[in-house]
Amino acid sequence: MKTKSAFIMALLIGALILTACASTTTVTPVSNTNSTTTEFAGAKINLNTATSDQLLSTIPGFGSRMVREFQEYRPYDSIQQFRQQIGKYVDHAQVAEYEKYIYVPIAINASDSATLQQIPGLDSTEVDALIAARPYASADAFLTKLSTFVSADQLEKAKSYLGAN
Repeated sequence: MKTKSAFIMALLIGALILTACASTTTVTPVSNTNSTTTEFAGAKINLNTATSDQLLSTIPGFGSRMVREFQEYRPYDSIQQFRQQIGKYVDHAQVAEYEKYIYVPIAINASDSATLQQIPGLDSTEVDALIAARPYASADAFLTKLSTFVSADQLEKAKSYLGAN
């Protein structure tokens, strides 16, 4: 009986070690200069093109059930659409947590205010100015206007948020 108990204990300890090793991803929160929330310090992933493996390895505590839900509603045209669809399965706080790791690609001449606000450093007034300046002839024209509102580092991040325009 003691051998069986020792074996079970060894299995439990092994499972704990494997769990600890599997969750060694470090998430470093950083402050967004125009927001009271924190965001993931790494690169966010494009919700419309992310693979199952990318979602699972990027979002802490993310499971295969949510991978299916995220991918079911593709393509996402706005962050509002994402919030509405995923909000059917988790509460508002969890949706906000997911948004620290993903983004919906931005269409420079079509994205709504909330989707444009995914760009680090933008507030609602600046987004309104970007929308008022539409249409943009090119992504470069949009980025030139955007550069008047954000830092060079934020502009570089914003470039990765642009979808096919």
